[in-house]
Amino acid sequence: MQHPQNPWETTSTREVYRNPWMSVREDRIRRGDGSEGVYGVIDKPDYALVIPLDGDRLHLVEQYRYPLGMRRWEFPQGTAPDRAWLPPHELAARELREETGLRAQQLTELGTLDVAAGMSSQRGKAFLATGLTPGPHQREPEEQDMRTGWFTRDEFEKMISAGDITDAQSIAAYALLLLHERGR
Repeated sequence: MQHPQNPWETTSTREVYRNPWMSVREDRIRRGDGSEGVYGVIDKPDYALVIPLDGDRLHLVEQYRYPLGMRRWEFPQGTAPDRAWLPPHELAARELREETGLRAQQLTELGTLDVAAGMSSQRGKAFLATGLTPGPHQREPEEQDMRTGWFTRDEFEKMISAGDITDAQSIAAYALLLLHERGR
């Protein structure tokens, strides 16, 4: 199966691992020059990331990220349970409510982000959430130790510069927000 934008052909594929959040497959490929190779791919469902904005304040979540072995601040983000597909706006509203308890009057799509295109098929949509009202959160078991907080934009940018925020999706989504605000 060769795609117009893809000079590579997948000659075989096999799933090597699966759990409720992801699967890993190994593809045998033939490159455009005829050479053969193997490619490992992590398949995860598309995610939504939400930037809750109230005036000059951004709402972040902090949670323990097991693969890194540390707690990290980031924007609310995630996928539907059991690798289910939800429309992006619905998923964004769900993630915002689940992780922060906030409800948004308006969700504006800012753009698409690829997580790690060299090894994962996962893509995400970034949203700006405004007109926020508080409510109870509805966290999943893995999110029970999550904390939330409001930060000014200046504080947020200083946290990025200091290495306190290193989540690539959060930083990229913030860049999309800045471009959106500039009309680009």
